[in-house]
Amino acid sequence: VQLQASGGGSVQAGESLRLSCVVSGLPFDDYAIAWFRQAPGKEREGVSYISADGLLYYSSSVKGRFSTTSDGAENTVYLQMNSLKLEDTAVYYCAAVQWSNKWDRASEYDYWGQGTLVTVSS
Repeated sequence: VQLQASGGGSVQAGESLRLSCVVSGLPFDDYAIAWFRQAPGKEREGVSYISADGLLYYSSSVKGRFSTTSDGAENTVYLQMNSLKLEDTAVYYCAAVQWSNKWDRASEYDYWGQGTLVTVSS
């Protein structure tokens, strides 16, 4: 099982980035994928969640700015991040679970990607 997160980088506040999470070794259509982030000195925070049947959740801190989509043909989940803020700076991880009713709890997830760094500067 492998989750490969990519697309991070350094941008200025107000700009956009799109992260990708390529999933292999799992039946993609049977798993929910979430994005988490962890800033230095802080706990890992749930950012978004897309269930196997397309149900979406977002944290209040990113709702309206970030959007998650899934491409079953490519086994890839995307996180489009718009209007980035300084406080969005973190390492972003994707994670997989078959189902969860506590989507923003990191301990719920069975598989994790390696993380990709997003740095937002003024």
